[in-house]
Amino acid sequence: MAIGTLGSTFSAELNRLANGGTYPAILAWRGDQEAANVWSGTTGESLQGALNRKAGKTNPITFLDINGVCNLLASTSDLEATEALRRISS
Repeated sequence: MAIGTLGSTFSAELNRLANGGTYPAILAWRGDQEAANVWSGTTGESLQGALNRKAGKTNPITFLDINGVCNLLASTSDLEATEALRRISS
C-alpha cells in the first residue's frame, strides 16, 4: 500500500488511512474526528481518543497527545502529527 503524499494535510492523511490507504474523492472526505474513528474502528471517540485506541491504549490517563500518538502509530519519533501519518502505509 502507498504512504502519504509530501505536503498533504493532517485531514488528508486521516482520510487516506480511513479509506484503506488511498485518498478518497473530496466529496467523500470525513471530518478529522470521524476519519480517526473509522480508521480506529471506534465510534464516538474524540480525535485523540480514537487515535490512542488505535495505538492500543485503553486508559485515558495514559493517552498521548496528537503528535505523540501519531508517532507511536507510525513507529517514528519527534515528527509532527501530519508527517508521522504520512509514513503509515495502510
